[in-house]
Amino acid sequence: MDLKLTLIKIKRVYENKEKNDGPWILVERLWPRGIKKEKIDIWMRDAAPSNELRMWFSHDPSKWDEFKIRYNEELRGNKTARELAEMGKKGNVTIVYATSDTKRNGAIVLKEFADKLST
Repeated sequence: MDLKLTLIKIKRVYENKEKNDGPWILVERLWPRGIKKEKIDIWMRDAAPSNELRMWFSHDPSKWDEFKIRYNEELRGNKTARELAEMGKKGNVTIVYATSDTKRNGAIVLKEFADKLST
């Protein structure tokens, strides 16, 4: 059995970069406040939830389960999300997000999606 390991980590963009993080990939539609461009290696805005979905969710915890379903539907046809999964197969990458909610955000759903692609 050939197991492929996805090496994608998740961090908040306001955390410190570490040596073993690999490239930092921002997965937000909007650039986060106070972050210098030099801190981010790649901006994959197209892998982020659509503006419509992002605005509908509005970080409302009661919408989390439905958000995951809708975002996964968007990701199924998303070429950029598939590119991210391929990058994770080749080495460490860290997807970074801006929201303060560390338990319910698009980066979590995106990582789960990428992990499924590699199994």
